[in-house]
Amino acid sequence: MIALDDMDRAILRALEADATLSAGALGRRLGLSQPACWRRIRRLEEEGVIAGRRLVLDHAAAGFGVTVFLGVKLATKGRVSLEDFERAVTAIPEVQVVQHVLGLFDYRLKVRARDIADFERVLRRRIMTLPGLGQVEANVLLSEERLPGPLG
Repeated sequence: MIALDDMDRAILRALEADATLSAGALGRRLGLSQPACWRRIRRLEEEGVIAGRRLVLDHAAAGFGVTVFLGVKLATKGRVSLEDFERAVTAIPEVQVVQHVLGLFDYRLKVRARDIADFERVLRRRIMTLPGLGQVEANVLLSEERLPGPLG
């Protein structure tokens, strides 16, 4: 873990808001030269603080209007390895996130579908056939608010 100063945090906040900012534009915004800003960004990338940059999609506009969170409990952990379950579930394109969690469920899945009928198809044909699957609980996302991260 590296020590972050105020300028590092300002860079991270700015890139979190708009990852397309060039080092020159970011430097002008923060009062740094382009080379100094570029060196800081590169150091943050090399140290793993910046792990990558992503495109944020409007899933509803792209035709995927339903998001469902599934709590999944494996039937018997001894019969099917966690790796077998994870390999099978990550092969399902509609499953966007797979989280191994501690608590009532073993896994939490984020599933995107075009509509409820599409989700039902994915659930019946793909998810319910996963190896070792036990209990499944679904929660349909009604709305989502983006909150500032820990640096915001």
